[in-house]
Amino acid sequence: MYRAVGQGLPRRLRPILALEDFEPAARRKLPRPLFGYIAGAAETNAAHHDNRTAFAEWAFRPRYLINVSQRSIATTLLGQTYRAPFGISPMGISAMMAYRGDLVLARAAQDAGIAMVMSGSSLIPMEDVARAAPGSWFQAYLPVDEKRIAALVERVARAGFGTLVLTVDTTTMGNRENNIRTGFSTPLKPSLRLAWDGAIRPLWLWDTLYRTLRHHGMPHFENNFAERGAPIIARNVERDFGARDHLDWSHIARIRQQWKGKLVIKGILHGEDARRASAEGIDGVIVSNHGGRQLDGAISAFRALPEVRAAAGGMAVMMDGGIRRGADVLKALAMGADFVFVGRPFLYAAAVGGEAGVRHGIEILGQEVDRNLALLGCLSPEELGPQHLMRIGGIPQPASA
Repeated sequence: MYRAVGQGLPRRLRPILALEDFEPAARRKLPRPLFGYIAGAAETNAAHHDNRTAFAEWAFRPRYLINVSQRSIATTLLGQTYRAPFGISPMGISAMMAYRGDLVLARAAQDAGIAMVMSGSSLIPMEDVARAAPGSWFQAYLPVDEKRIAALVERVARAGFGTLVLTVDTTTMGNRENNIRTGFSTPLKPSLRLAWDGAIRPLWLWDTLYRTLRHHGMPHFENNFAERGAPIIARNVERDFGARDHLDWSHIARIRQQWKGKLVIKGILHGEDARRASAEGIDGVIVSNHGGRQLDGAISAFRALPEVRAAAGGMAVMMDGGIRRGADVLKALAMGADFVFVGRPFLYAAAVGGEAGVRHGIEILGQEVDRNLALLGCLSPEELGPQHLMRIGGIPQPASA
């Protein structure tokens, strides 16, 4: 699966040796509002920062003199075997960060044999992604009324997706002050400031915006509902977020009756919610605090893993948030995850290098996972468990609920 890092790469990708290297490169290419949208979180960014801090509080306990020459990082999840225990998280408006961004992410993931989740806040019709990369997952934000929910679920099924992910931590939109500070809004409002932000990033202006407008016209939010949504740039149009504060488990139950494929809930941080999801017949949960973009001060997914794992029964337990290294992937698996998803770094990779950039990022992370698995003395991700970790900092975690 993996080649030597740097071998046969475009020149712009040769300095990229770790996922974290994509971020400063993306900052140099993207207009300030778009980079700020990816990088920012809610209020003080406390939840976002804790997603990384939590990993540093645990260290590995490796074993040696074990023959690991036949090791494999392949992982089976929801009945599908992937070449690595990580995938690509759903990320909104990816097609503004990279030309045809959702297709770039999906094709790179398919080529590498890993999972990719398409965001409901995307600018390319879901049908195009399903055709280009069969096996991709689709993530939905639930509309405000039952008829629109049913229509969206039906559209996802017709498109050919086999796994539907329902994000449930958007009861109301988080207080994303960073978006205001960097001039980001949805839709983006035409202004001299926005024009200047684009003009001083000519590579993005030509490579992404110009090519998109020339070949596909103004991007719209294509997949929030069964019908097309608002354009991404508009002066007097508002995006229909809809009030989701009335949604409850009865909506999940109705979707479970309608949807015949695999059903996953994203945004779980509490054991009781995991138990309820299992009782509703959900196939898996993604433990996540939305990258710190919703409730500031929410615990990290890594901290929530043991409690959710204990409550999940036979469901698959996945997580996202703060994964930057192969070591982070393995710590999450040892803490109870079956699989992890990675968001921001792969979107930065798409912005910097398109499909080649995403493939390079996948190769980097895959090599780190493989190398560290060998150094731990394990033959497969399934062998990992709490015995491979020791707490070295922070405070003890609360007992499982």
